[in-house]
Amino acid sequence: MHAPRVFRLQNYVLVCLLTLLMSVSLTSTLSAQPPGKVSVARGPAVEEAVFFSFDDRAIPWRNNLALTPQTAQKHPANPVLRRGPEGAPDHGHAILYGSVLYIDGKFRMWYLGMFETAIKSGQAPGWWRPMCYAESDDGIHWTKPKLNLVEFNGNKQNNICLIKSQVPSLAKVNDFLTVLYDPRDPDPERRYKCAYIAHPPFGDVKGGRSKIGPDERRWGAFICATSADGLTWNVVSDRPMNAGGERFEVSSLYRYGNFYYASGQLITPWTWRMDGSKIGRVMLTYRSSDFDHWSRAKALSFARPGQLTATPIPGQQTHMGAGIWNRGNVLVGLYGMWQDAPEKPKDGRYWNTGVSVDLGLIVSDDGIHFREPVPDHPVIARGKKGEWDDIALLQGHAFVNRGDQTMIWYSHWDTGGKLKNMEIGLATLRRDGFGYLSRQIENNAAHFVTTDFETEGTLKLSVNVEGVSQKTPLTVELLDEFDRPLPGYSGDQAARITQPGTRTPVIWPARKTGSLPEGKKLALRVTFPDTDAVKVYALYVGQ
Repeated sequence: MHAPRVFRLQNYVLVCLLTLLMSVSLTSTLSAQPPGKVSVARGPAVEEAVFFSFDDRAIPWRNNLALTPQTAQKHPANPVLRRGPEGAPDHGHAILYGSVLYIDGKFRMWYLGMFETAIKSGQAPGWWRPMCYAESDDGIHWTKPKLNLVEFNGNKQNNICLIKSQVPSLAKVNDFLTVLYDPRDPDPERRYKCAYIAHPPFGDVKGGRSKIGPDERRWGAFICATSADGLTWNVVSDRPMNAGGERFEVSSLYRYGNFYYASGQLITPWTWRMDGSKIGRVMLTYRSSDFDHWSRAKALSFARPGQLTATPIPGQQTHMGAGIWNRGNVLVGLYGMWQDAPEKPKDGRYWNTGVSVDLGLIVSDDGIHFREPVPDHPVIARGKKGEWDDIALLQGHAFVNRGDQTMIWYSHWDTGGKLKNMEIGLATLRRDGFGYLSRQIENNAAHFVTTDFETEGTLKLSVNVEGVSQKTPLTVELLDEFDRPLPGYSGDQAARITQPGTRTPVIWPARKTGSLPEGKKLALRVTFPDTDAVKVYALYVGQ
């Protein structure tokens, strides 16, 4: 007579289990939903778009506003990564012809070492400067782990990364290297990618070369490699990526949209101005859709303004392309602002003696063409005479946002060839604080309108702003694709930003939420209060 109760109890337990399973399944489904995406000006769909104050393509429409560029502050502990002791692979120098990435809670650095303390024959011994690896918890204090991968000075107790190749000379890094972390590559063996310069003998270059430029003892080869862990690498091919073409000094690697891009430098006679006339070092770019096969044709990506005037400004050049930071919809970079020596070195002296280099800001919205927001403004300037970095600076692919700071690592280059203080320093800015927009003429209205962007999924808006208050708010409105105010997000229902910060949320008062309308083409109109104190560094559309 108790069977019905047992049956009801079993049914109850079954219903509870089914409810729990449905809840877990629903939670899993919700958590597995793809993140929202945003496309700026019909560019690639990304999880976050940044509208930098200095980007006149992202913010083309400006009224009574001026950009004030900023210079990074150098860390008092500089140089933060120093050369190693005698016998170490980086005893001669440790330079950031390399990258810094923040992965899995650690700062990870790939840099070039040199074991000799003097340049004896114009090049590193054996045309090899080892790819070295370092780690840090804070980006300031670095350790050089013993990787046990490469024998050097009779043992493997060093921080040299292993590079393997069918052609041994292609595995010898000798100049600028860039490391890219590509976690979405379906092949786990290829999630780390790098590009670097090697100088193999001509006999090792399968595929030959073009007849442009003179013969050299060794060839400036653009090499690609892949890795599962960033420590043990395999060269992609049995030939350089520029085989069949001209020599090329690759200096960066990034992905934008459907392509990988590798930029670097060339100089006449290997390249020239649009009209065929001579030019100094400029930034050129190759592309590839699969990382294995690279274009023969190159794009002229950037040259200093003085290199392109009818009569070029003497001594201005673009050194080693640029170190690139991919922010999704936009690429930010630092390039070498090369200036020739006032006088050529005397016979017998190192040929670069007297050359100076600061680091300037460039930006691109298509991955191909770069421009300089404020020409000749140094984001990182070489030090004053007597300081450790007083001769010339080298850029890396070394940008990390942590907290309210942007951290940038760079190196010192002794252009006199003595390897003086060739170590790695750190400079910082306010987070994304390369420059800000503020009112130009007092007592006049000031505002800007962004280019259009298209949303997919749930996205929110935030502002990097300084100087706002309850009395002097920044007003943010949404516009439709025809530049018309969007009801519910404009006029009396516009958002008013009263709290300064590097990521102040934008809340729409009528909705009491910061979410943007889904699946619409939108633009932002940002109006400044009647004060010169308000500074807008950037806006962010994302999660």
